Amino acid sequence: MQYLIVVLLLALSALFSGLTLGYMGLDVHALKRKARLGNKEARLILPIREKGNQLLTTLLLGNVAVNAVLAIFLGSIASGVLAGLIATALIFVFGEIVPQAVISRHAMRFGAQFAAFIRILMRVSWPITFPIGYILDKVLGAEIQTFYTKRELMEIISEHEDALESTVDQDEERIVHGALQFSQKTTGNIMTPRREVQLLHPNEVLDDELRRRITEEGYSRYPIVEGDPERVTGILYTKDIILAENTATVREVAEHKHLRVRPNDMLDTVLAYMLKRRQHMAIVTDEVGTFIGVITLEDIIEEVIQQEILDEDDEVEPSLA
Repeated sequence: MQYLIVVLLLALSALFSGLTLGYMGLDVHALKRKARLGNKEARLILPIREKGNQLLTTLLLGNVAVNAVLAIFLGSIASGVLAGLIATALIFVFGEIVPQAVISRHAMRFGAQFAAFIRILMRVSWPITFPIGYILDKVLGAEIQTFYTKRELMEIISEHEDALESTVDQDEERIVHGALQFSQKTTGNIMTPRREVQLLHPNEVLDDELRRRITEEGYSRYPIVEGDPERVTGILYTKDIILAENTATVREVAEHKHLRVRPNDMLDTVLAYMLKRRQHMAIVTDEVGTFIGVITLEDIIEEVIQQEILDEDDEVEPSLA
């Protein structure tokens, strides 16, 4: 019977010690996030973990009380020095090291399993633990939420992608990385410069030769430029030349309303502007309005997904069977 009592007290000591580390190692804000996502264990733990200082006081009170009773009980069945050595060894190994090592690795599972027991214990010890917890709350304030920089978030995603237990795949990692870096880049970082843009002059006639050229180049939009320095006066949509007469000029068919942006405009702002104006291309101009390049919705999307979008006119390397 005496040994059974020792085992029971030691088990309680282990439970309080392990749960102290387990519960307090769980972040309240992470638990709230998991609970919102439907995690049942988080929903069981959250109500008691939100009362952080009262919970800590309850667990420490239980641990100290059990260890004191264990030392006294061992002292009644053995000599003082021997009882002290036995109590120290048992509490050190089985009451502290082992439970903390185990429960800290499975804090959610153990925390959920013993949540009801701890709630009862917090109510029973309320006259002692609540005032202490209340004072600590007022002195220390609310628990500080952990925030991560964009680089830290990217590293976390990479770690998840590398882990076998994670469901994050390589494509998702790439897209998240692109999205997190997207708002830090400007139009000038990804625009197609003027020297690489296929242009049309407003006085060009949409004859068979020009139509053939447009068909061969495969672009859906052509900026219309004139003057020195060059300024864009409109955009020709290739779909509009289908119904145009062969004697019509580019000026007559082109759409003269177009979106203008600056090279230092942030990409997220440009994207929002494009979506609002329902424009797939924007003309990039410098401070004096000179045409220096173009940026398309496709360019921005490619920057987000970190991968080139291939259309029917792009050459694709054949796959190996």
